[in-house]
Amino acid sequence: QLSGGQRQRVALARAMIFQPTLILMDEPFGALDKNLREQMQFEITRLHKQIGFTVIYVTHDQTEALSMSDRIAVFNDGVVQQCAPPAELYERPVNAFVAEFIGENNFVQGKVSKIEGDLAKVETDTGTITTQTSEGLTEGAQCRVSIRPEKLFIHPTTHAHDNALTATFITRIYVGDFIRYYFRLPDGTDIIVKVLNDLSAPEFEDGATAQLLSLTKDCIAFAN
Repeated sequence: QLSGGQRQRVALARAMIFQPTLILMDEPFGALDKNLREQMQFEITRLHKQIGFTVIYVTHDQTEALSMSDRIAVFNDGVVQQCAPPAELYERPVNAFVAEFIGENNFVQGKVSKIEGDLAKVETDTGTITTQTSEGLTEGAQCRVSIRPEKLFIHPTTHAHDNALTATFITRIYVGDFIRYYFRLPDGTDIIVKVLNDLSAPEFEDGATAQLLSLTKDCIAFAN
């Protein structure tokens, strides 16, 4: 007579009652609704810290992984691409696969014109971007620059800015706590910008032009 969610919680309690040193959890909250799932995520994290057991947690929910984990391993074709703390995985992915797989990302095509230490200058069809470098990047190489949607800032085109991409406004979508803006670069690449839903969220007419700004620390260039 138990629901799927209740059966999952009973199985979890039975696994933990003897306080094992290691527990494998494979999608344990798949049958729970959103609110209960978030409560159980908090409870598992609390018990993990209180009792001290190790959890290997298998999930396809990236929010769940980022919020619960001490370290996350990203696999591609059975090979670990990166194993790191959540913040490092999200902010400093080691390759384009991890950058594209974890969270949401924009990729801008360009060519590396100069490398100085850990920084690279990348020429794109719509401007020059100074970025963080990645392994295997060389001067003259074609590359993709990774920029997270929440790391972009929207400005009108009345003034020239460093690290700016000139783009055409397509549409905006209200998501509640933030607004998703869709822009298009001259080469046809679509760019997403996330802006907090407050009085500073700009309004645009269809086809309007804007500059999308980013900080060097928030951009990473990956060799094609």
